[in-house]
Amino acid sequence: MIKSMTGFGRATFEDSSRSFIVEIKTVNHRYCDINIRMPKSLISFEDKIRATIQEKIARGKVDVFITLNTYDKKDVRTTLNESLAESYLSCLKGIKEKYNVIDDISVSLIARFPEVISLQQQEEDGEELWNSLSIPLRESIELLFNMREREGLKLQENIIDKCNKIKCIVDKIEERAYLVPINYKEKMNARIKELLDDNQIDENRIAMEIAVFADKACIDEELVRLNSHLIQMNETLNLSEPVGRKLDFIVQEMNREVNTIASKANDLEITNLALNIKNEIEKIREQIQNVE
Repeated sequence: MIKSMTGFGRATFEDSSRSFIVEIKTVNHRYCDINIRMPKSLISFEDKIRATIQEKIARGKVDVFITLNTYDKKDVRTTLNESLAESYLSCLKGIKEKYNVIDDISVSLIARFPEVISLQQQEEDGEELWNSLSIPLRESIELLFNMREREGLKLQENIIDKCNKIKCIVDKIEERAYLVPINYKEKMNARIKELLDDNQIDENRIAMEIAVFADKACIDEELVRLNSHLIQMNETLNLSEPVGRKLDFIVQEMNREVNTIASKANDLEITNLALNIKNEIEKIREQIQNVE
């Protein structure tokens, strides 16, 4: 069953020390293009996140948003930059002595200067952090995958319906195709007689030339290939692997055969039927753009 490239998944995870929110959305793209927005503290997991996503997603533009909220601050500690504090204190004393100002130097004053006292985040257990993150990550991917499958089923039904319409039109063309070379010969004969009138001509040579041109107007081979492409389309739609690019190729070949039929047939009814097929093919092409 085919899958759409459009989908969305959202999942959360929470324990006593932290919570994760993972949101993933995908839209059409020629390749698998993954963009991740997450806190700097999780950057070391980027390769793992990408690999986990690619287990389920082969094509599409993938936007991932990861939010981390930390509750337990035991892993945060303050540090004093003693040399910087001493430097600030020395500067303040110099100002007092030089300008004879009131001495109001205090601990709170020194502490307010930049980087005298700083917060440092102690390194967390990487394996524990990844285990917590992977839970909502995999859940959001699964929700996204299920949505893409449901949308893919609708696309598949729509494409099959259009292929059936094309098959009905092809059958109509096949019913009339045998007339194409016959009508071509009759028109050529009438035209040549009109042009040459009573002049002496080699009728056998002209008959042979007419037969050659009439054979070129035959569309049997194109109809056989077009039917073959319809069979390939239905078979491909039932494969479990990503088939978007293969379907796109089949549609191109179908369109090529229909163009040839329309140009060779020299028959107004067949030309109109071919145009109807092209219309359905274009609708299929639009749908396939969203197939993984």
